[in-house]
Amino acid sequence: MPRINLAQNAKTLLLAGAIFMGVFAQGHRAHAEDIQTTVLAGGCFWCIESDFESVEGVIEAVSGFSGGDVENPTYREVVRGGTGHLEVVEITYDADIVNYAELMHLFLRSVDVLDDGGQFCDRGHSYTTAIFVRDDAERAIAAAAIAEAEGDLGQEIVTPILDAAPFYVAEDYHQDYYMSDDLIVTRFGPRRKSVAYGLYRDGCGRDARVAQLWGDAAPFVGTH
Repeated sequence: MPRINLAQNAKTLLLAGAIFMGVFAQGHRAHAEDIQTTVLAGGCFWCIESDFESVEGVIEAVSGFSGGDVENPTYREVVRGGTGHLEVVEITYDADIVNYAELMHLFLRSVDVLDDGGQFCDRGHSYTTAIFVRDDAERAIAAAAIAEAEGDLGQEIVTPILDAAPFYVAEDYHQDYYMSDDLIVTRFGPRRKSVAYGLYRDGCGRDARVAQLWGDAAPFVGTH
């Protein structure tokens, strides 16, 4: 019977374990590199959050503010004006499932890209649309998506492409508003946030206007 070299076997097992852990770690690092973020302004951030969290490959959407020159602004400060910020949503997504170009295509068909004074019933600079890009590659993809959308509409799109800026998370009250069971007081009386959101979205005419612009190409109309 051959003699068992315990020391050698132990070294072999340790080496195999190290190789396995290295491959495992590399696999996780490679996957992590496919998790990306993008920041979009499309009027009411509740609506953008609701729309994009329904997209396969989107991990989460967080409501917040960007584009201005005031650090850690509050919601009231932003909508009152003077901060320079827009209501935005930071979208985290798996680029292996949904890529940046696809997100740009969906976004441009989910807002009123002809309105530079706000969105739907929400008026003022803080409710205007914008695409925030991190580098030249994203800028080129966003520009191509806008050109395609202009061709489809036959009209000039006013949504600007802006350089990425610090993102500030909005108050907890605004996060996942569209799906919250919290009770609030509305002009219709006490309502759950999710119900109030539906009333707001319908009353603001968001889906009606997007459907008027994009017809069957509007990705989120009728899904809420």
